[in-house]
Amino acid sequence: MVAESTRARALGTGHSFSRIADTTGDLISTAALPPVADIDAATGTVIVAAGVRYGDLAQRLNAAGWALPNLGSLPHISVAGACATATHGSGDRNRNLPAAVRAVDLITADGSLLTLDRDADADRFPGAVVALGALGVVTMLPLDLVPAFAVRQYVYDDLPAGELTRHFDEIMGAAHSVSVFTWWRGGRHHQVWLKHRDGDPQNFPAGRPWHGARPADGPRHPVPGMPVDTATRQEGVPGPWHERLPHFRLGFTPSAGAELQSEYLLPRQAAVPAIEALTGLGPLMAPVLRTSEIRTVAADEAWLSTAYRQDSVAFHFTWSLDPGAVGPVVTAIEAELAPLGARPHWGKLSGMAPQAVRARYPRWDDFRALARSMDPAGKFRNDFMDTYFPKRTDSTSEDFPEG
Repeated sequence: MVAESTRARALGTGHSFSRIADTTGDLISTAALPPVADIDAATGTVIVAAGVRYGDLAQRLNAAGWALPNLGSLPHISVAGACATATHGSGDRNRNLPAAVRAVDLITADGSLLTLDRDADADRFPGAVVALGALGVVTMLPLDLVPAFAVRQYVYDDLPAGELTRHFDEIMGAAHSVSVFTWWRGGRHHQVWLKHRDGDPQNFPAGRPWHGARPADGPRHPVPGMPVDTATRQEGVPGPWHERLPHFRLGFTPSAGAELQSEYLLPRQAAVPAIEALTGLGPLMAPVLRTSEIRTVAADEAWLSTAYRQDSVAFHFTWSLDPGAVGPVVTAIEAELAPLGARPHWGKLSGMAPQAVRARYPRWDDFRALARSMDPAGKFRNDFMDTYFPKRTDSTSEDFPEG
């Protein structure tokens, strides 16, 4: 299919809200490839087919006594799609999902199979993990594993806003994974989710008030008003890692369902200024905001990772399905966060100028050169790639968007 196409893009599970997968050519899904998930206990790795969903992979790993280092907030997404867009979970010491990738198998523009290995191809591999679909169609990924572990999940209600800005590091580092959910108004953040890994020090008083927040008196959903039985088990009940690290259960529609999403990752040191700036936009967000989430992500080495070489804080926004009303709000948010070093999530809505996004990535030109060398005819290019990685008119002129 790839060899015979003039234009092609790979599809994951369709969770991206940007136009990253659009093409005038062929859309190729990997969902029907054999769902390989071969575990190598000697090396602590699993080789997994690109279209496998994290939730399905996790069940098989856990049954064999293994786990992934971390998971995203929902288990419904494909491994290759999540890695291609630098999808992440939360935790001061937890890197994003592509950081676990050891090698990438992909079909290149001429239809041949290429493997890029983390050790053997150190000059190209960091550009091939978070690759936005620009290098080819990923078919297989070996991932690092850790021994399976148990997690207890606790939720606190109504964290005073001042407590988060005064004690940001303490709160976000209180558990293996921490998420703060907020509406950016009312002087409080409505929920804090703490995912405590059994065996780690417990740095919060389960069952007692903490930083002015009170323990939830029952299960919660990250989007208030949604059915709580679609969220993963809370109230400190221990469970396997894959049934606690995501916010949502695999068998249900995640998040709010019909929605739009935006997200920005900033340098960790910009967390408090960003929180203060976003609080001022609370009234503007109110008509269209379903919920917003604050998370932390550890640095990694992938060239186009939103956490490339910087510990980061992530600000996620779940919006009503109303593009006309959401657009001006996103513009206002970006005006506040861009000066603080924001990197938009590749799979979410964003209107930041391509030049501003480019300035956030020191290896931008290296990635563009890699994509050009592997796909000289531009088979995997689309409007999204032309916007952010335009070709040059000649060796000295400035960049321009194609089309």
